[in-house]
Amino acid sequence: MRERKRKPTHPGIILKYHYLEPLDLSITELADTLGVSRKTISAIVNERASVTPDLALRLSRALQTTPELWLNLQQVYNLWVSIHQNKEWKRVPVLKLQILNAAV
Repeated sequence: MRERKRKPTHPGIILKYHYLEPLDLSITELADTLGVSRKTISAIVNERASVTPDLALRLSRALQTTPELWLNLQQVYNLWVSIHQNKEWKRVPVLKLQILNAAV
Protein backbone atom coordinates (compact mmCIF):
# COMPACT_ATOMS: atom_id res chain seq x y z
CA MET A 1 0.00 0.00 0.00
CA ARG A 2 1.40 3.35 -1.06
CA GLU A 3 1.03 5.82 1.77
CA ARG A 4 0.09 9.41 1.04
CA LYS A 5 1.80 12.02 3.18
CA ARG A 6 -0.68 14.82 2.54
CA LYS A 7 -4.25 14.52 3.73
CA PRO A 8 -6.63 14.23 0.75
CA THR A 9 -9.11 17.00 0.19
CA HIS A 10 -12.52 16.38 1.75
CA PRO A 11 -15.31 16.32 -0.87
CA GLY A 12 -16.99 19.20 0.95
CA ILE A 13 -14.05 21.45 0.10
CA ILE A 14 -14.30 20.42 -3.56
CA LEU A 15 -18.02 21.15 -3.43
CA LYS A 16 -17.44 24.58 -1.91
CA TYR A 17 -14.56 25.86 -4.05
CA HIS A 18 -15.32 24.15 -7.37
CA TYR A 19 -19.10 24.35 -7.42
CA LEU A 20 -20.76 26.59 -4.83
CA GLU A 21 -18.48 29.59 -5.24
CA PRO A 22 -18.14 29.55 -9.06
CA LEU A 23 -21.91 29.05 -9.45
CA ASP A 24 -22.58 31.71 -6.80
CA LEU A 25 -24.78 29.23 -4.91
CA SER A 26 -25.42 29.36 -1.20
CA ILE A 27 -25.55 26.26 0.95
CA THR A 28 -29.28 26.84 1.36
CA GLU A 29 -29.86 27.10 -2.39
CA LEU A 30 -27.95 23.90 -3.06
CA ALA A 31 -29.77 22.10 -0.26
CA ASP A 32 -33.13 23.20 -1.70
CA THR A 33 -32.09 22.08 -5.19
CA LEU A 34 -30.98 18.67 -3.91
CA GLY A 35 -33.99 18.20 -1.66
CA VAL A 36 -31.93 17.82 1.51
CA SER A 37 -31.57 19.94 4.63
CA ARG A 38 -29.28 22.93 4.83
CA LYS A 39 -27.70 21.24 7.84
CA THR A 40 -26.68 18.26 5.67
CA ILE A 41 -24.88 20.39 3.07
CA SER A 42 -23.34 22.65 5.73
CA ALA A 43 -21.92 19.64 7.57
CA ILE A 44 -20.34 18.30 4.38
CA VAL A 45 -18.92 21.67 3.30
CA ASN A 46 -17.46 22.11 6.80
CA GLU A 47 -15.95 18.59 6.77
CA ARG A 48 -18.16 17.30 9.59
CA ALA A 49 -20.09 14.78 7.50
CA SER A 50 -19.52 12.36 4.65
CA VAL A 51 -21.03 12.22 1.19
CA THR A 52 -23.46 9.29 1.17
CA PRO A 53 -24.42 7.30 -1.94
CA ASP A 54 -27.81 9.06 -2.02
CA LEU A 55 -26.21 12.49 -1.83
CA ALA A 56 -23.63 11.49 -4.45
CA LEU A 57 -26.49 10.68 -6.82
CA ARG A 58 -28.17 14.01 -6.09
CA LEU A 59 -24.94 15.99 -6.50
CA SER A 60 -24.08 14.20 -9.73
CA ARG A 61 -27.49 15.00 -11.19
CA ALA A 62 -27.51 18.67 -10.16
CA LEU A 63 -23.86 19.39 -10.96
CA GLN A 64 -23.56 17.17 -14.06
CA THR A 65 -20.83 15.00 -12.59
CA THR A 66 -20.84 11.32 -11.70
CA PRO A 67 -21.77 9.75 -8.38
CA GLU A 68 -18.44 7.91 -8.53
CA LEU A 69 -16.59 11.24 -8.37
CA TRP A 70 -18.15 12.10 -5.00
CA LEU A 71 -17.94 8.59 -3.59
CA ASN A 72 -14.30 8.16 -4.67
CA LEU A 73 -13.33 11.48 -3.10
CA GLN A 74 -15.04 10.41 0.11
CA GLN A 75 -13.49 6.94 0.07
CA VAL A 76 -9.95 8.26 -0.41
CA TYR A 77 -10.48 10.76 2.39
CA ASN A 78 -11.98 8.16 4.76
CA LEU A 79 -9.19 5.66 4.14
CA TRP A 80 -6.48 8.25 4.78
CA VAL A 81 -8.16 9.31 8.03
CA SER A 82 -8.49 5.66 9.13
CA ILE A 83 -4.85 4.94 8.36
CA HIS A 84 -3.62 7.96 10.33
CA GLN A 85 -6.05 8.06 13.25
CA ASN A 86 -6.31 4.41 14.18
CA LYS A 87 -3.11 2.38 14.32
CA GLU A 88 -4.86 -0.79 15.60
CA TRP A 89 -5.08 -2.17 12.07
CA LYS A 90 -1.29 -2.51 12.04
CA ARG A 91 -1.55 -5.12 14.83
CA VAL A 92 -3.50 -7.53 12.64
CA PRO A 93 -1.22 -10.46 11.79
CA VAL A 94 -0.46 -11.22 8.18
CA LEU A 95 -1.86 -14.56 7.09
CA LYS A 96 0.43 -16.79 5.08
CA LEU A 97 -1.56 -18.08 2.15
CA GLN A 98 -0.40 -21.00 0.09
CA ILE A 99 -1.14 -20.76 -3.56
CA LEU A 100 -1.87 -24.12 -5.05
CA ASN A 101 -0.71 -24.72 -8.58
CA ALA A 102 -3.54 -26.49 -10.29
CA ALA A 103 -2.60 -28.68 -13.19
CA VAL A 104 -4.69 -27.92 -16.20
